[in-house]
Amino acid sequence: QVQLVESGGGLVQAGGSLRLSCAASGISGRPFGTYTMAWFRQAPEKEPEFVAGLSWRGGSPEYSDSVKGRFIAGRNNARNTIELGMASLKPEDTAVYYCTADEDRRTFTPTRKSDYDYWGQGTQVTVSS
Repeated sequence: QVQLVESGGGLVQAGGSLRLSCAASGISGRPFGTYTMAWFRQAPEKEPEFVAGLSWRGGSPEYSDSVKGRFIAGRNNARNTIELGMASLKPEDTAVYYCTADEDRRTFTPTRKSDYDYWGQGTQVTVSS
């Protein structure tokens, strides 16, 4: 059973930066690099929203329009980790951020929450105005 643990959340002022990390464990039978990984976020009383995706096939990450140009996602397959660098943060970025993993080797990076099989416990990011 894949387990995902996020870290790095916190309180930051608008315009500031944060870096989130996610460590995967319980990987067996196949390399971490064969999972598509993604970050989602969920604001209070809202549905989880796709933020960034890292395909198992490699290539450039995919981003939601709301974070494109401000967030940078990356993965380190040797360490079983992914990260999310967040800059120029806005109050509307306030949410619980989740690390997720998709075990299906798709030809595209999915953006629906239902496509992701494993979720971390989340880390809170709060951006004050």
